[in-house]
Amino acid sequence: MRIIGGKYGRRLINPPKNLPVRPTTDLAKEGLFNILRNRIDFTGKKALDLFSGTGSISYEFASRGCTPVVSVDQNYRCTQFIKDTARSFEMDIQVIRSDVFRFIKSSPFTFDLIFCDPPYDLPEISKISEMIFRFDLLHTNGLLIIEHPGTLDLSGQLGFTEHRKYGHVNFSFFQKTA
Repeated sequence: MRIIGGKYGRRLINPPKNLPVRPTTDLAKEGLFNILRNRIDFTGKKALDLFSGTGSISYEFASRGCTPVVSVDQNYRCTQFIKDTARSFEMDIQVIRSDVFRFIKSSPFTFDLIFCDPPYDLPEISKISEMIFRFDLLHTNGLLIIEHPGTLDLSGQLGFTEHRKYGHVNFSFFQKTA
């Protein structure tokens, strides 16, 4: 696994084999960040990575100048790996070990950019965008990206703008408008 672009681009990350994750592929990350690069200036944007796993997306956000970057995952080994990796690269990533749904309901923060990569078998995937809008985690004109299985259609959800597919990886984009 590697960081695709930004200040730390091309650096390798070697997560332990025993982490209970399905990292976003480098091909899908590259496609996603090519889209984002043409839409937003990352510098100073507040970014949130939900179900962060290895922290791969958090590192991409930090490498491109997002600050602060908040990374949320429930698994202790995942959060420790993200903390250790962020420290080794001297990245400003706040790591929170929490149930993502509990975090969404109680977060005092709002963000410009939210990425969410839940387990594909999680029954509540289709509720995530609605919860993020209801609990006001996204700034006006902010962007939410949810990675999900191809069998799930999120196009009827509030704020949906588009769907992109990279191999077996699917991204749905949402935007909060005024």
